[in-house]
Amino acid sequence: MKVKTINEHLDLKYGEKGSESRGKFNEKAQAYMIAEMLKSARKEAQLTQQQLADKLQVKRSYISKIERAISDMRLSTLKKVVEEGLGGKLHINVEF
Repeated sequence: MKVKTINEHLDLKYGEKGSESRGKFNEKAQAYMIAEMLKSARKEAQLTQQQLADKLQVKRSYISKIERAISDMRLSTLKKVVEEGLGGKLHINVEF
């Protein structure tokens, strides 16, 4: 059996690069990575989900959804979580 590269595996499972299904997979993967970064930063700041929620005046369940990449997050919400909640600075890079 030939060993597949990660890209070959992704092509088979989610479609080739440029396809709609691959694009949806990439969007979900990016959302998951952001969620993991936020979760890690919260833990480094030694905050519980409830403490972060209180700081941002939202429900703990909302923080949980963000950390599990369950709901789409507005850019303004991401900025608020990063800057007001976690004391970081949000930078966005756009490429064409």
